[in-house]
Amino acid sequence: MTPPSLICVVGSSNTDMVVKAEKLPAPGETVIGGKFLMNPGGKGANQAVAAARLGGQVALAAKVGNDVFGRQAIQQFQREKINPKYITTDPEYPSGVALINVDAKGENCITVAPGSNSRLKPEDVELILNDLSPTDLVLLQLEIPLPTVDYVIRRSFEKGVRVILNPAPAQPFATDLFGCLYLITPNETEAELLTGIRVTDLATAEQAARAIRAKGVPNVIITLGGKGAYLHTDTVSAVIPAPPVTAVDTTAAGDCFNGALTVALAENQPLEEAVAFACKAASICVTRMGAQASMPYRREVNNLPLINPNFLSNNA
Repeated sequence: MTPPSLICVVGSSNTDMVVKAEKLPAPGETVIGGKFLMNPGGKGANQAVAAARLGGQVALAAKVGNDVFGRQAIQQFQREKINPKYITTDPEYPSGVALINVDAKGENCITVAPGSNSRLKPEDVELILNDLSPTDLVLLQLEIPLPTVDYVIRRSFEKGVRVILNPAPAQPFATDLFGCLYLITPNETEAELLTGIRVTDLATAEQAARAIRAKGVPNVIITLGGKGAYLHTDTVSAVIPAPPVTAVDTTAAGDCFNGALTVALAENQPLEEAVAFACKAASICVTRMGAQASMPYRREVNNLPLINPNFLSNNA
């Protein structure tokens, strides 16, 4: 049996400061009566923790500050059995911090002070890139400088490594890199930014996915929140449903989805099965408060029943 591939996550590490209240504040409004939590977060770190808890062999390339938050982050990665070899410390900039408001329905708004994440440069990720082999997978997001994302994608592609890009937070991205990607995983907002097509239903999700594939990405997954995810490849056009749950906090659902998806791909599961696995993991994540604290373990995901996908056509 072929051993699972190494999952190399390149991305951000933050400390999340979360306030949960009845509603999100409007501009100029103060909402009283919230509950405060402080948790480790950051899209890259979240995805690494999700992958590690689900059984992946994970290494993380990130940059933290020379402060208590940075030291706590590295200790947390070690506890989660994530290889910290590729994490660097910035001597000047503080560790990243995210301020998160969560309402009673689980919806959130987030403001991020990137700190040392904004200083993760191509030379900082050279070591992990040198250690990559063609059987590994690279998982990226957009909470680190775009020139570094660009560099990682190009170098990984040159080495024959599959690259998964979660294009979040939503921002313009160089489409000439799309041909170097194996898979891209935008949500509805990010898909609209990439294509100009507003995703409001399954028909527009398919239109957006086709438009993204036309830019050169062979495999596209558009995440649809509680509805699951839409998968579009050369041979498959299907909605993979998510198990119905009551959301408490959606903060790291996308990160959980991407970490879980990459684990399944590292285990050589077919894309449809990998997406179903990721939907199940994310559905557990949203029932809990916090980012990394909400990431499920493998036994929890395995205990959820499969939901049959809705194939939109036999030929994508």
